[in-house]
Amino acid sequence: MGDKQATGQGEEMNSPACPFCSLPQERIVDSNSSGVVIRDGFPVSHGHTLIVSHRHVGSFFELTVDERGDLMILLENAKKVIDFELQPAGYNIGINDGVSAGRTVPHLHIHLIPRYLGDCADPRGGVRWVLPSHADYWSKK
Repeated sequence: MGDKQATGQGEEMNSPACPFCSLPQERIVDSNSSGVVIRDGFPVSHGHTLIVSHRHVGSFFELTVDERGDLMILLENAKKVIDFELQPAGYNIGINDGVSAGRTVPHLHIHLIPRYLGDCADPRGGVRWVLPSHADYWSKK
């Protein structure tokens, strides 16, 4: 793919307007040949981290197999760092793949969100709460 080839979702590769295509070096906490790790600029929990692909694509499904593998290595390494530094009780891992899924930055990134005991009243359902009317399947509401 060329630097300006369309991704199939109305975006261009290596877009100069994309905040993830021009990250300042001081924000990068880890990297490999396919991506970088940064702390989220608008964290939902202490330690909220993003794994960002080097290549400007809008969808996880546009990554090559090698890129996916490299990003999973970065994800695992980021978790180890957060485990050591913050000792969370769990994690949410998510990708907002497409505008209808809530994506606001059109550059593939994976959220690693540490969760802590008591950070919300009832964490059951986790990522199912993106559609609240379908989240609570365990009670008779």
